[in-house]
Amino acid sequence: MPTDASRPSQAYEFDCLVFIGRFQPPHLGHVAVIREALKQARQVIVLVGSSWQARSLRNPWRFDERLMLLRSGFDEEDNQRLEITPLLDALYNNDVWVRDVQRKVRDLTAPTNARLPRIGLIGASRGQSSYYLSLFPQWESVSVPLVEGISASQIRERLFRSPGATDDYLSTGAYHDLPPGVVDHVQAFCRGSDYEQLLEEQQLLDQYRQAWQQAPYPPIFVTVNAVVVQSGHVLLVRRTAAPGKGLFALPGGFINPHERLLDACLRELRERIRLKVPEPVLKGSLRGQRLFDEPHRSWRGRTLAEAFYFALRPDQQLPRLKPVKGGDHARWVALADLQPDSLFEDHFFIIQNFLGLPADFSSVPSH
Repeated sequence: MPTDASRPSQAYEFDCLVFIGRFQPPHLGHVAVIREALKQARQVIVLVGSSWQARSLRNPWRFDERLMLLRSGFDEEDNQRLEITPLLDALYNNDVWVRDVQRKVRDLTAPTNARLPRIGLIGASRGQSSYYLSLFPQWESVSVPLVEGISASQIRERLFRSPGATDDYLSTGAYHDLPPGVVDHVQAFCRGSDYEQLLEEQQLLDQYRQAWQQAPYPPIFVTVNAVVVQSGHVLLVRRTAAPGKGLFALPGGFINPHERLLDACLRELRERIRLKVPEPVLKGSLRGQRLFDEPHRSWRGRTLAEAFYFALRPDQQLPRLKPVKGGDHARWVALADLQPDSLFEDHFFIIQNFLGLPADFSSVPSH
C-alpha cells in the first residue's frame, strides 16, 4: 500500500493547503489542523505570523523556536511535505500583508504538470477568521472541527501568571493541550532568563490593571510618538526598564489632561529627549500624522497612539541629543539597521507606515 508521500498527486484533493497562525505556542489544535491538511493536500504551507518580533507576553517564542516545535509533532515523512516559513506582520497595511502571503505561497508551491495548482486556506472552525478568507478569494476554504477547550492565549496566561506557574500548570494535567515536544521545551524555557523577564512584565501588567480595577469600564489610553528622520537616520530611545527593557522605541508618552496631541509630542522631544532642534523648525518639518489603533498593540490594554512624522532637512551632522538623567537613552539609528525584533510593541510598523520600509525580511535570520 503506497504511503502518503508516494501517492500520486491526483489522489489528493488539493495540491497545496495553506495554514496561517502565530502558534504561541503550537498546541494540539494546531497539530490537528496540519494533520488534516496533510491528508487532503500533497503539500502544506504553514505561515508563522508575528515573526521577527521582540519577545513579549503575546509573542513569547521566536520563529526558530516555533519552527522546531511545529516540526517536533510530525515524523520525517510528513515533514518532507511541510513548508514552514516566517511571516512578518503588517499591522496597518493589509495590502502589504496580503501581497507577502501571496508571494510566499506562489514561491513555495511545488510545480504541477502543466496546470494551475489547486490551493486552499485551511483552519479550525471559528478559529480561522472569515476576515482572512475575504482577503484571499482565489483560494478555497477548508474548515477543520475545532478542538474544544484549547486556547493559546489561556496557555500563555497560565504560564506567566505567577512564579511556579509552569509547575502548577503542567501538574494539573493541562499539558494534554500541548504535544510532548512542546511540553519539554516549555519546561526548559521557563527556567531561563527570557521567561524571567516576561514574568516581570506580567507582574507589572497585573499591578497596572489593579490600579484601574474599580473603573466603571475598561480605560482607553492615549499616547503620542515622534518619528523624527534626518539623513537616513531615525531618532529612537533605548528602554531601560520593563516592559521592553533593552528594546528601541520611538520617543513619546502619555498626554497631559489639558494638552493637544502635537503639543504633547513636542514636549516629549523637548523635555525627555532634549532634541536640539527649535520648535518652529520641528513644526515646519511635520510631514504627516496618523492614529495607530491595533487592539493588541500595547501590553497595557487598549492604547491609542497618535504618531507625528518629522522629516528634517539633510545635514552632514545629526542634531545633538542631551542625555536626561534617569531617562531612556536616545540615539540616532540608521534606517538600514532597523530590525522589527529590536523595536518595542508596534513601533517598527509605525516607522514603516511613514517611510515605506520593505516588508520582506527573508534574508534576515529570524531568531
